[in-house]
Amino acid sequence: MSALLDGHWYDAVAGLLDTALTRPDPSFGLGEMRDLTRARNLAMAARRVLDLDGEDFGEIAAGFDTPWAPRLAASGFPAEPRALERGALGSLVPIYELMLEVLDLRAIRREPLQVVVTAHLIGEYLPQLAWESTLGHAGDPLLLADVVGGSRWGTEDPACPHSSALRSTAKRALNACRGDVEGYTAYLDRFHSRQGDALAVCAVNGATVGPGERPDVGDWCPNPCAFVTERPLPERRDLDARVRLAKLYVESPVVALRHHAPVGHFFGVPSTAEISEAWLRTWEKLATPWNDGSNPLLTTPPPATAVHEALPGMAALVSAVAGRPLGPGRLLRDIGDDVARALEATDVEVVG
Repeated sequence: MSALLDGHWYDAVAGLLDTALTRPDPSFGLGEMRDLTRARNLAMAARRVLDLDGEDFGEIAAGFDTPWAPRLAASGFPAEPRALERGALGSLVPIYELMLEVLDLRAIRREPLQVVVTAHLIGEYLPQLAWESTLGHAGDPLLLADVVGGSRWGTEDPACPHSSALRSTAKRALNACRGDVEGYTAYLDRFHSRQGDALAVCAVNGATVGPGERPDVGDWCPNPCAFVTERPLPERRDLDARVRLAKLYVESPVVALRHHAPVGHFFGVPSTAEISEAWLRTWEKLATPWNDGSNPLLTTPPPATAVHEALPGMAALVSAVAGRPLGPGRLLRDIGDDVARALEATDVEVVG
């Protein structure tokens, strides 16, 4: 059991403990059964957190009175559209600390496909992470109208360069928290990650950065709205740089591995060597100096907490996009420590 916990095999620990509770040793007293149940419940929680089951983080956290529970709740999306605690809609920092930790633990467990999946998830909300310091939140639909209201955002104005899909997303983002839970949940499931793509188009505009100064990242806005242009030029240029870096990652070789790995067809699961090669090509692309010398990855100090990373430099990338130091958290390790303490309290041996 200790070896399984050291390897972060929380699913295996949960399975063994569940078996022990289903067929308990007759010598187990009420105290042992209570501690085993707590250890099993903690291991099951760790398994769900490792799977990044963000929709249920609040529910999981509510089941435990521990120091890590508020951190877990802050990493998830609120279940109600107008919940007081906004979680990952208020700030993406906790969920990115968790994703960086999960990325490293998946590598320790030697799960290359899950490393690729987690690397892909890191790209899902990077543009919103870049915008967070400007908006004051992580694209929270409840507050977004306060920023973009009165602009072309979410309208059919032909001067807006958003595609039809991004226009639909932008409009839904303004209304997602005004209706019922079903509509709000549908927005989170299908549209919220696209909101970052829409914001990225707004950030990368002709009024902020001239042609050829920085790498091309696809769609941009030739005629930005006032909610962008009213900001000081240095702030806009900083936001532009961090959004471009985020988009470069989203279009990178390591993220593309996820699209080329069809599960269930007996082929396509990337090897560790393939992931390493894709990450090296990704890093070369991300760390290339820009013509105006403004690549945030080359100007932002790396976080001190990032050591022995599965993909070296990933925390530096996330920090550069966020505009603040970010590294792997300790949420899962703290849950694992609580599992170990609960098992030590039982003073019994659990075998398969």
